Amino acid sequence: MNTKTDAHAAPTKLYGLVLAGGSSSRMGHDKGVLEYHGMPQREYVYQLLNKVCEKVFLGIQKHQLDTIPEGLATIVDLDEVEGPFNGIMSAHEAYPEVAWLVLACDLPLMDLKAVEQLVKERDPKTFATAFMAKGATEQEPLACIWEPAGLRRAKKYLSASKGRSPKRFLSEVDVKAVVPWNGRVLYNANAVEDYEWAKNQLKGQEGS
Repeated sequence: MNTKTDAHAAPTKLYGLVLAGGSSSRMGHDKGVLEYHGMPQREYVYQLLNKVCEKVFLGIQKHQLDTIPEGLATIVDLDEVEGPFNGIMSAHEAYPEVAWLVLACDLPLMDLKAVEQLVKERDPKTFATAFMAKGATEQEPLACIWEPAGLRRAKKYLSASKGRSPKRFLSEVDVKAVVPWNGRVLYNANAVEDYEWAKNQLKGQEGS
């Protein structure tokens, strides 16, 4: 049921969250430290979000703390839920009154123009504003602005359901879908061959 959010028309504060705490089992290597733009990807995404958000955090596992460069703020996953919701809900617990622009660290072709587009087209009256590829039927929860009301609803969804899929949750509530200016920004690099393909696409750009 696509129920409207109770959020006010005026947008709340927007914080950024880089999801960098995944297991990276298919890649066989921490996807957050892979380099596409001359720096670890988690730092690249952090810098992108820092241009449009009031504050930015890396969402990580506790064992990653010692690997984080000085000056990058972190939120350690609470491990209260499984899957991508782990990092998102951990951020919501830390700052429950703000909206979160969430980006996964395995989107190597994501760029500033796309991030600015998502922020510009944000609709705070919905539960979330999410990228959705042209012709797709599902929104991208890991390239998405989650409003506080949406995260409160997600918390109830998680406590009342066995489902753990952010995509399924977004399909059941009111979301503004945004088609990115360039569909390639949603390319997901999960395996070594994906990494190599993305690197080839970025050759000659940004010094990579």
